[in-house]
Amino acid sequence: MDKIKNLSLKKTLLFYMAIALFCSFLLSAVINRGASRAQLHVWWRYVDQEAYYEAAKRGPLYVPDIPRPQEYEMTSSDYFVSEVCDFLQTYTVLVLSIAGSCAAVFFFYRHKLKKPISELASASQKIAENQLDFHLTYENKDEMGVLCKEFETMRGQLAENNRKLWQTIEEEKLLRAAIAHDIRSPLSVLKGYQEMLTAYLPKADMDLEQAMEMLSESSRQIERMDAFVETMRKLNSLESREPVAADISAAALEADIRAELAILEKEYGKHSVLQTSASENPFYGDKEIILEVTENLLSNAFRCGKQQIAVMLKMEYDELRVCVRDDGEGFLEDAETLTKAFHGKNIKDSLKHAGIGMYISRLYCEKHGGKLILENEEQGGAVVTAIFRRIS
Repeated sequence: MDKIKNLSLKKTLLFYMAIALFCSFLLSAVINRGASRAQLHVWWRYVDQEAYYEAAKRGPLYVPDIPRPQEYEMTSSDYFVSEVCDFLQTYTVLVLSIAGSCAAVFFFYRHKLKKPISELASASQKIAENQLDFHLTYENKDEMGVLCKEFETMRGQLAENNRKLWQTIEEEKLLRAAIAHDIRSPLSVLKGYQEMLTAYLPKADMDLEQAMEMLSESSRQIERMDAFVETMRKLNSLESREPVAADISAAALEADIRAELAILEKEYGKHSVLQTSASENPFYGDKEIILEVTENLLSNAFRCGKQQIAVMLKMEYDELRVCVRDDGEGFLEDAETLTKAFHGKNIKDSLKHAGIGMYISRLYCEKHGGKLILENEEQGGAVVTAIFRRIS
């Protein structure tokens, strides 16, 4: 049965037609024989039986025929039966051959075409409705099976292309959000310096050296934004950003963090403490990535903390750690949930924050060979540690 089921369409149709014609001819022979005997039985009633038997006695090789009576000699019922028998003997083969051929075509369609055509029609409708989470179950090895297999391959490719398209859209959305998120810190620094210069310069409460220092830092922040935007412009997704390593001194990194702390203290009205521990050798890594992660952690800490933020910078030859502690209520969810893209604690919070700071920080730490650790202090408050490994 499996061999018959997997025959090609042409061979299957020929097989069904051969069986149908054979059965038709066999049945025709039976009907013809029955009709002939019935007709002779009717004619026998109108034969001179004594003359017939006398003729039969002439010898074994002499077989007399039963003559066909004339219409007027037979009763109407016998005449009708005789005519029906004539019809059956003449047209039975033709009628049964046509009927058998029709039956063969019907069974051929039912067993070989109906199911795959139905599945293909249903699959086409689902694809038109963009429903690609289905499978074609027709597995015969005939031409329709091959067609269904190719259709299933096409469906799988469409589903994969659809998945890649949505992934690309999500990556572009995430990249745009990351650009908007990470460019906010340099803009905050620039805004803070502008407010300080506007407030203190007219009153002569700030000397020229301080003003020039702020202008120099503002220029550096502008250069950071230019470099960041140029880097992001060349990327298709955040995952494709690779660290660009250079020597990083503890003093330069500490100065950048203190500048960021000064702006955040003024913006949030909270106090911060920075502790630095560094070896004599510089760290080799991507300073922009490290600063972006640090700024994300500081922004979250100042936003969630109550009064004081503690920052510890520890730089060694092969590892750099930035640990940020706040005195807020701590993390209420697990680290995996908190580091997902577009995660926010509440609707009000999401109006000002995209919810990707922790995700970007975790991603950049992993890109730098390290990791992001989220913990809660026993006495209350959150502790976030960003670890960066030396890039060889």
